[in-house]
Amino acid sequence: MVHLVLYQPEIPQNVGNIARTAAALGWPLHLIRPLGFLLSSPKLRRAGLDYWPHVDLRVHDDWAAFLASLPPSARVWAFSARAGKDLYHARFREGDYLLFGPETRGLPDAVLAQFPSLKIPMPGPVRSLNLAVAVGVAAYEAYRQLQSP
Repeated sequence: MVHLVLYQPEIPQNVGNIARTAAALGWPLHLIRPLGFLLSSPKLRRAGLDYWPHVDLRVHDDWAAFLASLPPSARVWAFSARAGKDLYHARFREGDYLLFGPETRGLPDAVLAQFPSLKIPMPGPVRSLNLAVAVGVAAYEAYRQLQSP
């Protein structure tokens, strides 16, 4: 399994959609506080539909708490539109963590400096993808690699 990690997400509908992706893959979803919404938000619940019982949701009080939860051998891949290497050059493995920043500002430089960073190629004029789309693209590339012989 691979872990999906959202650093200070702001939009409940995105998180609900990402929760559905996590449930579809059987992968844990980590949320790092502060969140831009309440976990009881109807928008969050509605976007996640009836899949919430299948989501392995792990909420961390802050960045330090998330870091403390990582096993010593954990590999974290930080996603950023500013990264130099694209995700198709990474070789994912079981137990990896895919880390994504908040919708309006992305991951802070201090967080990006701690881990290798990857970008999703966007050859057109768009600066960034919707967070739920970006997580889906990266998650299914990791899944594809892990399923290859």
